Amino acid sequence: MFNRCSGPNWIHGLKENPILDLAKELGDALMDVPEVPPSVYDQIGRLLNMEQCQRCSGLMWAIIEEAFKYSNQEADSIPPNQSLLDFFKLKLMEKNIPKATFERVLKFCQSWGDYIGGDIDRQSLKYLWLEETIDGGNVFLASTYKAILDRITNDVTSEVNVQLCTKVTSISSPPSEGYDDPATEKSIIVTTSKNVTSNFDEVVMTAPLGWLKRNTTAFQPTLPPRLEVAIKNLSYGALEKVYLTFPSAFWISLGDKEDPQPFFNQWLAPQYTPHHWAVECAFLSSLPAPHSHPTLLFYMHGALARHITTLVSLLDASSPAYLTVLSNFFKQYYSLLPNYESTSPSCSPSHALATNWQNDEFAGWGSYTNFQISDPEKDGKVELDKDIEALREGAPERRLWFAGEHTAPFVALGTVTGAWLSGEGVAKRILRAYGKEGGDDGEERGGVVEEGKVAVKRGGTGLVA
Repeated sequence: MFNRCSGPNWIHGLKENPILDLAKELGDALMDVPEVPPSVYDQIGRLLNMEQCQRCSGLMWAIIEEAFKYSNQEADSIPPNQSLLDFFKLKLMEKNIPKATFERVLKFCQSWGDYIGGDIDRQSLKYLWLEETIDGGNVFLASTYKAILDRITNDVTSEVNVQLCTKVTSISSPPSEGYDDPATEKSIIVTTSKNVTSNFDEVVMTAPLGWLKRNTTAFQPTLPPRLEVAIKNLSYGALEKVYLTFPSAFWISLGDKEDPQPFFNQWLAPQYTPHHWAVECAFLSSLPAPHSHPTLLFYMHGALARHITTLVSLLDASSPAYLTVLSNFFKQYYSLLPNYESTSPSCSPSHALATNWQNDEFAGWGSYTNFQISDPEKDGKVELDKDIEALREGAPERRLWFAGEHTAPFVALGTVTGAWLSGEGVAKRILRAYGKEGGDDGEERGGVVEEGKVAVKRGGTGLVA
């Protein structure tokens, strides 16, 4: 199943969500993460008790909710170089809590990096509101995106000539005088790496933001300055994942199988590891039958993600060396789980898979869009919301459009739902350009809600990946 689950795991937003509707139509298994606090190991490897976890997790989510409210209401006055971590430190100091609790909550909040695919000290407080999602919470797609991908693939390939394994290297789209100008018909020239050219009336670029950031020269003539600035300003995250499957879920005791189990486990900046990298995992043994399996799904970002991708980048994923490298690295974490015995075969992984998006050209060398701080002296005035709107608008005068999670409605950025809605919106605008009835823009579907009206899910992890 690894080939189907190395991509997204979650559906974000339970109201007016076309991906959720499709999942229900196809009978996919959806799981609400149980309201059970994560199990947490502190920096010296001690398992925190429930009271400690609830206190620190509660403080973390209370401050995050406060930060979202502040970002929504005061975005215009927040300095562009103020980070979410800065806000955390300020609010924790205001609470006058013990130093040990202060430092532990700061370690808890590092897990925010697994939401955005980047470090919390780079998360913009000014544009934190762009991280809000469609109302209603998040669900884990226990049956994976396989059925959804199959349905979309079948619908498209039955109607369209899809040229797979074909790399586009340039797009020539001269400005036109309008849709009534016959000279502009089939005027866009797309060239592939094999130097094969094709002519089109319209082109919708769904390349990831990370690819656009490295390939603006692929567009001829150069993109309008506003689009180039938008591509430059927006940041691209690098979330990575590792799946380790064991012969059995050794971490579950016989007497615990009927009790609610935490879905997540966190290791807080462990001092007993060489680099003190914090990490968290999801227990896929907690998925509903028949989708439950003895797998630990590790989420990571930043230096840890770069290290893991470096370790496996030259190894064959089916080789014993690949499994050994990943097993040996994560052993310093999973060996702390309940019931671990170093000599037991049940406690040694039998299969492994690591994503490697930040080294994948066709993933844009990363995962999805995030919203980082900026330096006014170096970067000038940065308006990330306006940058997204510019990309969403595209260059209709050149019959060149952009779609993808980076052009989605604000409440769906960085998600599969957002990618769907962005394509739907572009399709409707193209139809209207030709005088066809296309309905409302995709931005209005899925809810471009008023600021401050989107709930932030408490507890657990609603990862956008």
